[in-house]
Amino acid sequence: MTEESSIEIAIMGSLVFDGTGTEPFLSNIGISGERIVTINKKATMARRAKRIIDARGLSVAPGFIDSHGHSEFTLVADNRAEGKLLQGITTEINGNCGLSAAPLAGNALKQREVDFRELGIAHRWSNFKEYYEILYKGLTINFATLVGHGNIRACAMGYENRRPHGIEVDSMKRQLRNALADGTLGLSTGLAYPPCIYSSTEELIDLCRVLAQSKHAQRVLSPQDTMLTPRTHRIQDKQICKCPLFTAHIRSEGDKLMESVEEIIRIGKETGIRVHISHIKTHGRRNWHKIDRILQSIEDAQKEGICITCDRYPYVASSTDLDVLLPSWVYEGGARKELKRLLHAETRERIRRELFALYPEREVWQQVRIATVYSEKNRGIEGESIASVAHRKKVHPVDLFLNVLVDEELRISALFSMMSEDNLRKFLSRPYVMIGSDSAARSTGGLTCRGKPHPRGFGSFPRFLGRYVRDEGLMDFSSAVHKITMLPAQTFGITGRGIVKKGAFADLVVFDHKTIIDRATFDEPFLKPEGIHYVLINGVPALWEGKMTGNCSGRILRHGK
Repeated sequence: MTEESSIEIAIMGSLVFDGTGTEPFLSNIGISGERIVTINKKATMARRAKRIIDARGLSVAPGFIDSHGHSEFTLVADNRAEGKLLQGITTEINGNCGLSAAPLAGNALKQREVDFRELGIAHRWSNFKEYYEILYKGLTINFATLVGHGNIRACAMGYENRRPHGIEVDSMKRQLRNALADGTLGLSTGLAYPPCIYSSTEELIDLCRVLAQSKHAQRVLSPQDTMLTPRTHRIQDKQICKCPLFTAHIRSEGDKLMESVEEIIRIGKETGIRVHISHIKTHGRRNWHKIDRILQSIEDAQKEGICITCDRYPYVASSTDLDVLLPSWVYEGGARKELKRLLHAETRERIRRELFALYPEREVWQQVRIATVYSEKNRGIEGESIASVAHRKKVHPVDLFLNVLVDEELRISALFSMMSEDNLRKFLSRPYVMIGSDSAARSTGGLTCRGKPHPRGFGSFPRFLGRYVRDEGLMDFSSAVHKITMLPAQTFGITGRGIVKKGAFADLVVFDHKTIIDRATFDEPFLKPEGIHYVLINGVPALWEGKMTGNCSGRILRHGK
């Protein structure tokens, strides 16, 4: 039996961007089961195929890999993941910023109970094996995850602001080893959030040595072989995926940016593991000038043999919980104690004074826009800035900020428009910076469709390819596709994906590189992008002629598999 006699789907006449960064080529692609079985120019392929995609005038690429997702809970609540699939995302890296689906026990589980109730999640789990059993019942995209430093610290010692004791250190290491044994891609931390914010660099180094000692931690080539070459601008170490990596939402993306980046470089240098900076940025106008020093520091570290990469979303507004603006001491002990401090008159006044010192310019509050609230009382302020709501209510923005945190019991997210467009372009153009949406999987209806979240959840990848690559010429399409396919696959240790070749998994996107663009906006964040026509996941259509199929062909991906 020939390869062509068993083809189930034939993609005919496409311009193939294979993910390697080399020049595209015209060809046909034959798929059988979950794999690509042939790539050639023979027209006879179509005669024997059960289904045909006429891709003349269109492009084919490996399925896009979202290197920074936050869907561990929304996928349990609503497995459709429309916002991801409609962008061409076939694989998502989760467990970022120190928060993962597991382990969950003690204070870590208590802290997540509100999320479970709001998303209508009846299931409870304590480890990744139990979580995977729930998730795998219906998965539309491929799911891979890191283990969150916040999870293992909260399980071991709660949300206390102190160094861990010996028994607690042992507990964290044991939990990390268990998570690695379950196939997690590495360790993530969120050094701007509790409880990770309370950890020292030495604690992180100690945990990262567990990664270095794992069974996958083998350096096959020399440190110099992992460097980015000027000619190809691609990572050359074919064995880069052998070791789990450490990713970090750094301590400061603003005033202490330099020190925060140097901390991650130090961790990579002292442990020998690969390190990765999440959603790299220069936050706040007074810090925009630091970009050249940051890039130089990273690239100098690479020349010294430290393997360091980054990710970034293609927007100048960030998004996270509104209470991230509070002084860090307010978080200690978890959400209940944080809220109690905001309700205590004397403590609240101390917080108020510190906020005036932290953010002396009143204009800052014009750049903070309320994204999603959880009470009907405040639904009307979604999409407005803190400054505009404060003006209408005739209160100072700081007081309005504290009032809504209390009203919403801290359950409020916001958008922060404090970044530079020029700096964004510089980050996106770097060959070691991949694309991550920094978003949870959401859908256009149901439990995950609420508020005015960041449009990156529906627009990141079409925006990158359409606006920055095609329209602005930031790089050629081959390099751009490499950045969102093979590069993250190699970086995070995902095999058989991120490339179009015979034998690879048939995770594929058929798109029109002439029309691909985002449509989601800050006012209408759930709008479908344009220019993406077909998405296949493990050989099964997830998007067909621009419409969701409802097929659940996604898999849980483990490190090195």
